[in-house]
Amino acid sequence: MDLSTLTYLVVGATFALYIGIAVWARAKSTGDFYVAGGNIHPVANGMATAADWMSAASFISMAGLIAFNGYGASVFLMGWTGGYVLLAMLLAPYLRKFGKFTVPEFIGERYYSDTARVIAVICLVLASITYVIGQMKGIGVAFSRFLETDYDTGLYIGMGIVFFYAVIGGMKGITYTQIAQYVVLITAYTVPAIFISLHLTGNPIPPLGLGDQMLSDGTYLLDKLDQTLVDLGFNQYTTQVMGSKLNMFVYTLTLMIGTAGLPHVIMRFFTVRSVKDARSSAGWALVFISLLYLVAPAVGAMARMNLMGTVQTGPVGQADANLAYAERPDWFKKWETTGLLKFEDKNGDGRIQYYNDKNPEFAQKAEQEWGWKGSELKVDRDIMVLANPEIANLPNWVIAIVVAGGLAAALSTAAGLLLAIASAISHDLLKGLMIRNMSEKSELRASRIAMATTVLVAGYLGLNPPDFAAGTVAIAFGLAAASLFPALIMGIFFKHINKEGAIWGMVAGISITLLYVFQHKGIMFIPGTSFLGDMPANWFFGISPNAFGAVGAVVNFVVAFLVTKMTSPCPVHIQDLVEDIRVPKGSKASVEGAH
Repeated sequence: MDLSTLTYLVVGATFALYIGIAVWARAKSTGDFYVAGGNIHPVANGMATAADWMSAASFISMAGLIAFNGYGASVFLMGWTGGYVLLAMLLAPYLRKFGKFTVPEFIGERYYSDTARVIAVICLVLASITYVIGQMKGIGVAFSRFLETDYDTGLYIGMGIVFFYAVIGGMKGITYTQIAQYVVLITAYTVPAIFISLHLTGNPIPPLGLGDQMLSDGTYLLDKLDQTLVDLGFNQYTTQVMGSKLNMFVYTLTLMIGTAGLPHVIMRFFTVRSVKDARSSAGWALVFISLLYLVAPAVGAMARMNLMGTVQTGPVGQADANLAYAERPDWFKKWETTGLLKFEDKNGDGRIQYYNDKNPEFAQKAEQEWGWKGSELKVDRDIMVLANPEIANLPNWVIAIVVAGGLAAALSTAAGLLLAIASAISHDLLKGLMIRNMSEKSELRASRIAMATTVLVAGYLGLNPPDFAAGTVAIAFGLAAASLFPALIMGIFFKHINKEGAIWGMVAGISITLLYVFQHKGIMFIPGTSFLGDMPANWFFGISPNAFGAVGAVVNFVVAFLVTKMTSPCPVHIQDLVEDIRVPKGSKASVEGAH
């Protein structure tokens, strides 16, 4: 069976499964829509949380980042997994003990302020929509390859699929759908990695194969990759960093605390019966997540090795060292159709010269000795995971599963984010503040309208994303880190923080972070529209905008403590409430409801 037919069958079968589950588990009440009735088993919830967490950024983009940034991309591995530990230890059990539907609802009641609740909604929507844009990029990449069409068409079709099953099912439908999506995505990620590791090193365990010897010449895989890249003017794979070491540290910290502050993940811990189940869910989620994250470094390195091996067929500098464009393989032609892989014959020799034109010394030598006029291949790093099985000539059924896995990853997280946004608008703004006597039926309708609107907005912005998928997601993490994480931590562990401190802390944290991001990427991510005019890139101690969220979090904490000192103290009954959340009496035996 040819690849296209097999891919349609596999992807079609998974979509039929997702939609069938959404219809079967359709939300019939606000409890179903927001927290799936509050009775999901911890193992099932852990699997659903893992799928919710492992987005297009994890499945599609992270290995692409590792492929092109080497050691420097370890910030994503350390930040995202480390952040989950923070979430499990510092937030999930206590928020479950509090027993509310949403993060803004907790902030509103903890800080005894409708204004704090509104600010939390604004911060949540900004972070979540930015995150959804990253998912839309992943959806566009996966669908464009699956349908062999351009990126924009792929994105439009993906928007329709997300809209259908997320709007119908709510949290109940999304939970059971995400369990199925986890099985699909983890199979799709690990199976080709095992094949490729066996092919390159003979080792069936990808993380071990990464440090093993190549079957072709006995050279260690990472040594071979280092040398290949250096020969082509790139940095050594195992030593390159993303900016400075300070930037890597701050970037990792931003991703960690951003993870712990992301509302769509926190919401998952409201779907279990008790505090004990919330802790158990977090543990199981970390287990399920680790199955992918342990394999990701091997996938990234092996994808880069396969790409360079395809394009560079001989020693650098020889006339026939580069692949002739006319002889490019089928996978190359198919990805060209999407517009995410492009070749420009700058010197007219008909061969693909893929060198690093950002290395001045190498570029000068290449121009003098080989008549090189600049790198001729543009590779969108988000295609690497999906293209890797094709580059390695794996069986068609493996390639079809990978496409289905990429779609599952993007769709699962997009659905969770849409639910978080819809909950904030319908439950926190409309029912919580504006129309307090709103009926359950009207609230469900408002949630679905909010979801539909968010799909359209995110899809529009996804047509011109500000960055690669993981980069856009990193901005979302920065916004959550600078605004929601400090408010949640102070709300649980600092009983004296008052409403004024929390409000001004959130405003200061997210404002300075947005200012820094927009200064670099422009207002609404349009270049040349920054607030402060032309300024040096990464001017604040070399910290990139994607990593700035940790700085915003520090500002948030400092402002909150200073304002609290200068204003009226936190009411005693609120302090008692915080004590009860942090040291719950009889929590081992208690089984809390959704409210």
